[in-house]
Amino acid sequence: MFYIQKTIENGWSRAVLDHFMDAGFYTKQGKALTNFSRHLPEAQSDLANQITKDPYDFDFITLTEDYKERELEDALTANITKFLTELGQGFSYVGRQIPVKVGDTELFIDLLFYHLELRCFIVVELKASKFEPAHTGQLGVYVSAINHQRKKETDNPTIGLIICKTKNDVIAQYALESTSQPIGISAYELSNLIPENYKSALPSIEEIEEGLKEID
Repeated sequence: MFYIQKTIENGWSRAVLDHFMDAGFYTKQGKALTNFSRHLPEAQSDLANQITKDPYDFDFITLTEDYKERELEDALTANITKFLTELGQGFSYVGRQIPVKVGDTELFIDLLFYHLELRCFIVVELKASKFEPAHTGQLGVYVSAINHQRKKETDNPTIGLIICKTKNDVIAQYALESTSQPIGISAYELSNLIPENYKSALPSIEEIEEGLKEID
């Protein structure tokens, strides 16, 4: 019944429905650790919790084993259609590495979205490592900056979302209790990894072109 209702609500095609069923959307939706109920009005809090997942499935990208956060960001934005599908209905992509001025310091937000149903900005921070309590402080500054610099009177309060490689739920929950900004914390799954030594053994584009010239 869950998938039937979601298909009717969102107009999913068969391919999109198959994707969400294969990814176990029913078991993941609304599972992120959040503090939305403490910092958002009830109606917005309920919907904000519903749009989260834990974990997110990033198997549509391929990275090397020792990838960095910028490589993860590059891969996700290069596959933005699939990324938006994984995030769920209502997410509108605003941009990446969005600059915000805080005092004399210019900071850069990993990813910025606007949610059409929540009517608010969503700041996403990607972490290619386990969750650390300091991440909520960093994201809280970004959320506050967007509220001051981009949020309109008709917009609801900005929400922050940390998507990290792994997380300890107890540490994450304590970190959420220590911040006054509405933040969610989720992990992600990524199984398509290429070993570093395998990557170095692959020929470069230039080497392939030279080999083709020799064949000719």
